[in-house]
Amino acid sequence: MIKARLMMINKPAVKTIQSPDGDIIDCVLTHKQPAFDHPLLRGQKPLDDHPEMPKGQNGEEEFEEFQAWRTTGETCPEGTVPIRRTREEEMLRASSVRRFGRKGPIRSFLRTDTTSNFHEHAVGYVNGDRYYGAKASMNVWAPHVANTQEFSLSQMWIISGSFGGDLNSIEAGWQSDAYRTTGCYNLLCSGFVQTNNRISIGAAISPTSSYGGRQYDISILIWKDPKRGDWWLQFGSRILVGYWPSMLFTHLKGGGSMIQFGGEVVNRMAAGLHTATQMGSGHFSGEGFGKASYFRNLQVVDWDNSLVPLSNLKVTADHPNCYDIRGGSNHAWGNYFFYGGPGRNSRCS
Repeated sequence: MIKARLMMINKPAVKTIQSPDGDIIDCVLTHKQPAFDHPLLRGQKPLDDHPEMPKGQNGEEEFEEFQAWRTTGETCPEGTVPIRRTREEEMLRASSVRRFGRKGPIRSFLRTDTTSNFHEHAVGYVNGDRYYGAKASMNVWAPHVANTQEFSLSQMWIISGSFGGDLNSIEAGWQSDAYRTTGCYNLLCSGFVQTNNRISIGAAISPTSSYGGRQYDISILIWKDPKRGDWWLQFGSRILVGYWPSMLFTHLKGGGSMIQFGGEVVNRMAAGLHTATQMGSGHFSGEGFGKASYFRNLQVVDWDNSLVPLSNLKVTADHPNCYDIRGGSNHAWGNYFFYGGPGRNSRCS
C-alpha cells in the first residue's frame, strides 16, 4: 500500500537532482504533475498566459537562490517542474498512509479552545472586508521541533466561508517538520498547478536567520487574477510559482473574508507537559530585530487589484506565556509584527 501511494505521489522524472541537504528533486513534465490528478483538472494543461499583476508592487530584490538544491547549479529543463521526492520513511511517520500530505478540518485560529486539538497560534489578522490577496515578507528561521508528530510553521492564510467543513483556505509560508496533521501541503495533493521550473515547493530554504546575526526573509504574494479568477502564488518581486484554479473553490471565488499572518505549532503535550517546540526564532517578540522572528510590509489586494497597506491589523496569541506577538508600523517596514517563543518555560508548562 505504501509503495502504491509513493508511485502515485512521485511522478516519473525526466531529470533528477541530488540536493546537498539530502533531498532528491525530480524534474517532472509540467502536464504530469500531481495537480492534474484532481478530478476537476484531469486532461488539462497549465495556463500559457500570465495573470494580471497587482498594482503597487515595489522593486524588491529577487532572491532566487534561496533553496538548497539550487546551490548545485543544476536546473530543471523548460517544460518541467521541480518536485521534491517523497520518501517511504516520511510516509511511515504519518498517522495514516491515505492521510499523508493531507490536512484535516480547517478551524478558526481565533477561538480560545485551541489546546484541545493541539494547535497553538500567534497571528496578526484583518477581517470585515473582501480581500483579493495578501503579501508579506517573512523572516526565515529553523526552529527546534521537539516531537516527530509536531511542526512549527510561519505563513499567511487567505480564508473565506464559515469555520468548520464549509471553509476555503489558501496558505503559503515556511515550516519545520512535515505539516501532516491538519487540505494539503506542498504538491502532495492535487490542485495547485506549478508553472515555475526554478522553485521546488517543499524543498529546504537556505540560508536561514541566526540569533544576533544575519537575517533572511522571503516575500510571498498570493492574489486572485481578475482576468480568470485563479489564485496565483509569487515569490520575491516577480517570480511566479503557479496557481490554484478557481474551479477548486466555492467561497474564495468571491475573494477572502479574512487574512491571517503568523506562526503555528502543534503541541502534543507529551508526558503532560507543554511542548518545547519553538515558534519563529524560539524567542519572544520583545527581543526585537535579530533575535525575534517577524513579518513585515503586510499588505492586502483590494477590489481594484491594487496592493494597499493594512488599516486595521489586530494581533492575538493563544498562550502568550508560550508564544507571543506584538505589532507596530513605521515608514520602512509598513505594518509589521514580531512573534514567537520557546514553548515550554517557567511560565509555560
